Parts: sequence; C-alpha cells; structure tokens
Amino acid sequence: MGKYATHIVWDWNGTLFHDIDAVIGATNSAFAEIGLEPITLELYRELYCVPVPRFYERLMGRLPTEAEWLVMDETFHRHYAEHRLACGLAEGVDLLLEAWQTAGGSQSILSMFGHEELIPLVRGFGIESRFVLVEGRTGPSGGTKAAQMVRHLAALTEVDPGRTVVIGDAVDDAVAAREAGASAVLYTGGSHSRASLETAAVPGVPVVDTLAEAVELAGAMVA
Repeated sequence: MGKYATHIVWDWNGTLFHDIDAVIGATNSAFAEIGLEPITLELYRELYCVPVPRFYERLMGRLPTEAEWLVMDETFHRHYAEHRLACGLAEGVDLLLEAWQTAGGSQSILSMFGHEELIPLVRGFGIESRFVLVEGRTGPSGGTKAAQMVRHLAALTEVDPGRTVVIGDAVDDAVAAREAGASAVLYTGGSHSRASLETAAVPGVPVVDTLAEAVELAGAMVA
C-alpha cells in the first residue's frame, strides 16, 4: 500500500477530550495536599508547561521535592479519574473526525494520558474506528512528548512525517512535531491561553481557537 496523502496526529487531553475543568479540579486537590492555594483557570493557562514539575516550580518558586512530586502526582491522577467522568468530547469532534476520514485522510491519537486508561475511554466515545493507531503514555507521568512522537510516527509505516500535522493544545505538541519532522497547529481550548501559546510556541506554528480551524489549516499546510 502507498502512503496516506495527509495524516493528523491528535492530542487527547484538552484537545479531542474537553477536560480542562477536570484538570483544574484535580490540580487544586493536589495543591491542597501540600498547602498551596487553589489556582484559577486563567492562571493555569498562563503558567502551565511540561515537564509538569516545572509548572509547579512556577507556582511554588522552587521545584517540588521528590516526595512532594509523588504526593501531588498521585493525588492529581486520583482526583482526575473522578472529575473526568463529567467531561466529554470537544464540540464538533465526531463530525470533524468523520469528515477527515471520509475525505481520505488518516489520523491517530498520541497522548501523555496512561495508555491502559486511554483505550477504553476512546472506545467508549465510539470513535476508535476513526484512527489507525491510538497510543497513550506507558512510562512515568509528567514528561514531554517528543521521543514518543518520533516512535509513534515511525510505527505508522504508511504515514509520511512530512505530510503529517500534529493538533494539540500545548507547546509540547509543537516541539514534539518538530522533533518528528511534522508540522503542528495549536488549539486554545485546552491547557494554554492564546497569549501563552503565541509567546512560547515554536516559530511558524499557527494558533487557532477551534478544532474546525485546526483541521482546515492541517489540510492546507500539507496540500
């Protein structure tokens, strides 16, 4: 078989899965465990970065100790599992995925969410058949996506990285795309504000406010 004409690698959390309220709730639960004040959505979107301990450093004025990180990470994931039950797909995702697939494009998911939790979640929304591959994190949490992106695209033998666009909500998605030889579009509906994305993003990476815009741009970028 020949290579697909155009491929999209979707991020999950904050992109396809609209879970920012769950993230804020779980983050504040983690903060409470070590005596930090709650954070607002606006401040979160201005300061969030990966690796996640660096995000906590911006808030605390220092990196968390190993013991603090372990407590905060465990608390975050425990509370996130509860909060995410009230979350759903971002607006219009079903139709966007269907239209891209129908038009002959391929797509996959690469997430830093745990793989064993990601698969049933995607399956539960009835969208698994839209993707040629769905992959989540298999190692420790809190890291960056670049190495995983390189492996993800290497596993997709019918996908040309040069004709691939990563769509995500974090600067880390753009960095990972660059490392893998792909393009990127960043979306403001998740973990970052437009201002923080435009300030920190990889040069030349467009920032959009809707996933429909992201898909339209993806098609034009590799046409």
